[in-house]
Amino acid sequence: MHFIEKYRLEITLFVSGATVMIFEILGSRMYGPFMGTSTFVWTSLIGVILGFLSLWYYIGWIKADMHASRENIANILFAAAASMFFVFITKDNILRFFQLSDLSVELSTFLSSIILFWPAWFFLWLVSPFAVRLKIENLENSGSVVWRMYAIGTLGSIVGTFAAWFFLIPLFGTNSLLLSLIVVVLTLSLFISKKPHFYIRLGLTIFFLLAVVLNSLAQSAKAQRWYIDTDTKYSRIHVYDSTDSDTGKKVRTMQINAENHSEIFLESDELVHEYTKYYHLIQAFFPDFKSGLMLWWWAYSFPKDYIKKYPNNTLDVVEIDPWVTEIAKEHFGLMENERMNIIHADARTYLNTTRNKYDAIFSDAFGSYYSIPYQLTTREAVQKKYDILTENGIVLSNIISGIDGEKWKFFRAEYHTYKEIFPHVYIFPVDNNYDGKSIRNIMLVATKSPTSFDLWRSYWELDQYLGNLWENEVANDFPILTDDFAPVNSYIADMF
Repeated sequence: MHFIEKYRLEITLFVSGATVMIFEILGSRMYGPFMGTSTFVWTSLIGVILGFLSLWYYIGWIKADMHASRENIANILFAAAASMFFVFITKDNILRFFQLSDLSVELSTFLSSIILFWPAWFFLWLVSPFAVRLKIENLENSGSVVWRMYAIGTLGSIVGTFAAWFFLIPLFGTNSLLLSLIVVVLTLSLFISKKPHFYIRLGLTIFFLLAVVLNSLAQSAKAQRWYIDTDTKYSRIHVYDSTDSDTGKKVRTMQINAENHSEIFLESDELVHEYTKYYHLIQAFFPDFKSGLMLWWWAYSFPKDYIKKYPNNTLDVVEIDPWVTEIAKEHFGLMENERMNIIHADARTYLNTTRNKYDAIFSDAFGSYYSIPYQLTTREAVQKKYDILTENGIVLSNIISGIDGEKWKFFRAEYHTYKEIFPHVYIFPVDNNYDGKSIRNIMLVATKSPTSFDLWRSYWELDQYLGNLWENEVANDFPILTDDFAPVNSYIADMF
C-alpha cells in the first residue's frame, strides 16, 4: 500500500500515456469502415495530436503552476473519459457525414479528426504537466523529476502502442476496446482522487463496465445473425449476407475497412464480380501454364475458382492477414487443398525473398479505393514480378481507374511503369471499353515473352473479354513509379 501511495502519480502518468497511444491507434480503426486507412487518415491523426500537443505545452504548464493538485488531475481524467464517450456515441454519424460530403478526403479526415479526437487527447496529455508539477519539491531536483516523469509517460506510450496492435485490438475489437478505455480512464480518475465526487465517478465506472459487457453480447448476437464485425492486427472486417440487386441471388460479402473486397454467391460457385473473370485471360496468353501466384485475395473467391477450373495446376496465395484466411475457411467455403499453398506474408516481402518461379502472377492488391500499397506498384516491385516469372510468364493485375483525363494519373503512371520492364503490356477495360474517362476495373496484362500475341485467334470462351482490348495509345504524361517516388495515394485521391 505504501508503494502505491508513493508512486501514485507515476502509475497515473504511465497509464495515461498508454491510453493516449491506444486511443490514437483506435482512431484509425474507427475511420476504416468510412474512409479507409490511407496515409491521409494517419497524417490527420498524427498532425492533430501533434498540434494539440504543442497547445498542451503552452497551456499545460501555465495551468499546472497555478492549479496542480491530485483532485484537478482527477477532474482532467474525468473530462478525458467524457470526451472519449462523446467519440463513442457520435463517431459513426460524424464519419458518415464527412464520407458523404463533397469535401476532399484530405479535408474530411482532417476536420473530422479535430471534431472527434482533440478534446480527449488534450485532456489526456494535460495529465503530464500536472503530475510533474506535483512531483517537483524544489528547484534543485526539478530537472531529474521532469525527465524521470516524462520517461515514465513515454514508456507507457510505447507499451500502449505495442499492446494495441498485437493484443488489444484483435482481442476486444474497436467498440469494446473504446468502452474499456473509458473505464480505465474513469478508474484512473478514482485512483488519483482523494475524496470529492468519488462516488459519482465510481458509479460511472460501473456503468461503463456494464456497457463493455453489453457491447460484447451485442456483437455475439450480430454474429449469430450472419453479421460479423471484427478487428484483426491489420484491418477491421465486416461479413454480412444480402441479396444482389442485379441477379436476385443471395450474396455473402467481406468488407475490409471502407470497401467491399470479396463476395460469393451462397447458392452457386459462379464468380460474383465480372472483373475476376478476366483473370482467365491467362488461357489466351499462356494456354499451357501450370503454376500461379496470387497476391492478396481476401475471401479467396478467385483462388477457389482457379483450383476448380485448372485441376492440374498449382497456386500459391500470399495473404498478409491469417484472420482473413480463417474467416474465409469458416464463412466463404475455403477448404484445404494440396494444390493451393497459402502463405501469410507481406506481398512485397514475398516478392523480394522467394526463389520460386511462376507461369502467372495474379494481383488484386487494392487495400481500399484510397489506400493502395504503393510498394507493390513501383518499378522495383514490377521488376521482382518479372524476375520470378518463367520464360513465357504473364502478370495480370486489376486496377480501378479510367484511362484518359487528368484524374487518372495513377493508371497512366502504373501502365508505363510496367512498360519499362515488360516487352508487351495490354489493357482490358471490364466494361464500355470505348469510354476512357469512366472509372471501372481494368485488367492490365504484362507478358515476359518478347513475342507479341495474336489476340484474335479463336478463344470462343474468352471472346467477350478479348473484345475489350484497349487499342488506343495511353498517354505517357506522368513519371513512372519507383520506391523513391510513388505518390500513389495522392494520385488515387484525385480520382474521387
